[in-house]
Amino acid sequence: MKKISVAVMIASTALFFTSCKNEQQENAEKKVEAYNHYIDSVSTIAEAEASKDWEAIDARYTTMKADADMAITTASDKDKIQAKLDEASMKYDAFKMKVVEQQESVKNEYNKTLFGSAYVSDDMQFNWVNKDNILSVYQNFVDTVQKNKDSYSREDWDKIKLAYEALDSRKNTVENEGLTGADNRKIALLKLKFAPMYTVNRMGAKSEENAEAKK
Repeated sequence: MKKISVAVMIASTALFFTSCKNEQQENAEKKVEAYNHYIDSVSTIAEAEASKDWEAIDARYTTMKADADMAITTASDKDKIQAKLDEASMKYDAFKMKVVEQQESVKNEYNKTLFGSAYVSDDMQFNWVNKDNILSVYQNFVDTVQKNKDSYSREDWDKIKLAYEALDSRKNTVENEGLTGADNRKIALLKLKFAPMYTVNRMGAKSEENAEAKK
């Protein structure tokens, strides 16, 4: 009788573990399938459109990737689904590269509008700005902001302020490299023009956004 009970117990235990393994495998397959479906969906979006919501898209990707990776660790047949996950990840990485390139292109065009055609992308170090062109860079910057001030959002103004401060930081270096007194005075006048324009219009943009949020 005891032998029969032990045999039943062993069989039940084996069945239990088999069932657990099957559930873990099915769960992992579902996670990877959902992951693949998500990547298939987002990768059909045009890069220009995807770049607008990229933080949300990439955050969702990170979460789903972590879930799929975790599920695979307990799967009974990892090799069966790991290849599918890796293939989907490669597809996403290729898509992400295109989106990043699109964002950089838009950013460079935007900065060229602000700082002129001589703009060089160097992480806002402005090493391309020198004593001979700095006045024209400031002039282009202030003229562009003046022209578009009514269309800027609060976020736009914050980006503009950061760019302005970076250019100012470069000016401190250029002053010691032979910047003429005449050009320095003209730049000072441009700075006086920009400061109140920034303050007033950023406040206006913030008020408009608050009003929209209340609707």
